[in-house]
Amino acid sequence: MFRIFFRSSICLAAVAASSAASADEASTAHAVAADGDSIVVTATRAPLTLDEIPSSVAVLDKAAIDRAQDIGVTELLLRTPGISISRNGGYGTSTSLRIRGAESEHSVVVIDGVKLNDPSSTGGGFNFTNLLAGDISRIEVLRGPQSILWGSQAIGGVVNVVTASPEKALEGSFDLEAGSRQTVSARAAVGGRTGPLHWRIGGQRFTTDGISSHAKAFGGTERDGYRNSNVSGRAELALADNVSAEVRGTYSSGRVEFDGFNTDSNDYGQNKEFVGYAGLNVDLVGGRFRNRIAYAYTDTNRDNFNPDRARPRSFEADGKNKRWEYQGSFDVSDRITAIFGVENERSDFRSRSPSASLATPLPAFVRGKAEITSVYGQLSVEPISGLTLNGGVRYDDHDRYGGQTLFAAGGVWRLPTGTVLRASYGEGFKAPGLYQLFSEYGNIGLDPEEAHGWEAGIEQHLFDRKLVVGATWFDRTTTNQIIYNGCSAPSTDPMCFVPGSNPPNPRFGYYLNVARSEAHGVEAVAAMTLGGLRLDGNYSWIVAEDRSPGANFGNWLPRRPRNIANASASYGFDFGLELGAALRWSGKSYDNASNAQRLDDYTLVDLRAEFALSDTVKLFARAENIFDEHYMTAFRYGSLGRSIYAGIRGRF
Repeated sequence: MFRIFFRSSICLAAVAASSAASADEASTAHAVAADGDSIVVTATRAPLTLDEIPSSVAVLDKAAIDRAQDIGVTELLLRTPGISISRNGGYGTSTSLRIRGAESEHSVVVIDGVKLNDPSSTGGGFNFTNLLAGDISRIEVLRGPQSILWGSQAIGGVVNVVTASPEKALEGSFDLEAGSRQTVSARAAVGGRTGPLHWRIGGQRFTTDGISSHAKAFGGTERDGYRNSNVSGRAELALADNVSAEVRGTYSSGRVEFDGFNTDSNDYGQNKEFVGYAGLNVDLVGGRFRNRIAYAYTDTNRDNFNPDRARPRSFEADGKNKRWEYQGSFDVSDRITAIFGVENERSDFRSRSPSASLATPLPAFVRGKAEITSVYGQLSVEPISGLTLNGGVRYDDHDRYGGQTLFAAGGVWRLPTGTVLRASYGEGFKAPGLYQLFSEYGNIGLDPEEAHGWEAGIEQHLFDRKLVVGATWFDRTTTNQIIYNGCSAPSTDPMCFVPGSNPPNPRFGYYLNVARSEAHGVEAVAAMTLGGLRLDGNYSWIVAEDRSPGANFGNWLPRRPRNIANASASYGFDFGLELGAALRWSGKSYDNASNAQRLDDYTLVDLRAEFALSDTVKLFARAENIFDEHYMTAFRYGSLGRSIYAGIRGRF
């Protein structure tokens, strides 16, 4: 009962993307999209139907998000193919999402057209911790290299988040739920269309007592709570028939308790994030030539505290991004479209880790900055009916690492037999993060990471799309991948001492390049509908290995399970009741590069129910991890056990 429109490089299938995902919505998606025109993807930087995209894509619309009942975006994405996560405890703790075994910072996250990344974080990537479902109306996931349109660091893929836009003169919505561990979530939004003005504002408050982030199996007992408040808003004003201006913004503030140094402690962190966007849209040549000029700004502030220290603040960091961009899209003809643009991004960060002793002066902030200017272009051509080919090029000029040119190409062929064939190739280039270069663990001698990958697949629609099956093969190679190297004492490695310190001051570790890593695998999906019964599932086999010469050659990259499977079933009754169940199985993985510490496989089973009181108001309830499975996605960190939630939602 989950409308996940999922198009893999070879397959359009619905997948269970929530705690109680099911396939009824998926099957509806197949029926609605029989002409290939009903499902439009915007993560391609210009609206395209699924049948025009060579890459693997998953799309979750508002109906899917509502039926999922999940609070966080991470949980929504986790049931889709090719995605795994590692989390340092319960809600609010550090969360890394990996697409096809790539590093978490190798995927670009976009919200309302703004790239989200924190220059003060380890790899300059995005932490999904505080991204709640909130007023999100749509999520799109493009798997595989997407660097031509979204920047060189989009090696693993792109997660595109779109907040709700008003469709009526006046509309509103709300969600209220409560459950295990004193968890409460309340959300509301209102918006409308008034003449040339379209506007919407929304807010959410989430609190929970949580679990011990230090795993119970290792002595963790006290609960680490989490709270998050967020607001979002958007407005668009039509200045003329072909000119519009728009502003968007989101702000979130979170506080999470966590455990440090492998034991229960009173540590807690505060995180504040702001995302702003202002743009001007101009359509020319009868709408065939579309132009957008925009400015985007992000600011992420993180602070950690321990009230048991003489100096409570133990860490502080701030990262900012300022981005100007122009994008053009021109329909040369009905069969030829060009997308092109210019971007300039300036990022800076500062961080420090104060000593616990008041007798030790506060250290100066470690600071760093970078600038990158890019130009790109992509051409899409339909030489014959049913066949779409595209190719693109991007040039990045980094103020520290110079220029880099990237290429991409792909094609999709739609056959009258209901068969769809896809293939694509893409490249990526990622400069080291500012933290990796300039922090107390930094290494200014780091080289950029480079990657290239390809995929090919097939999907088949049967019985008027009542059954859809497909599979995708992908392959990716990354060179100069950056990892963290810990230092032991005593050490003769000169990099295990703070550069420039006299006398030499030892440090815990530093970042360095490894020669090579490789990932390949298969994603398979299927969805079927039989009246009110809906079934779907997916399986991902992901081999992500260290291929660098040395002791770790051939080892699994840390925290990446090689096997992941999801399945769901649901049944909708005529009187408004819907019941669903979902299963997720994750195979074993390893917590470290040496593969000395194993993380066992686990199976989670969830149940979901929803009852319509009217066309606009519904009651819902879900039970997650009903067998109370104990598992870890990161060694020594706990995970949520059996949980039960219930609530009410309205859409007006």
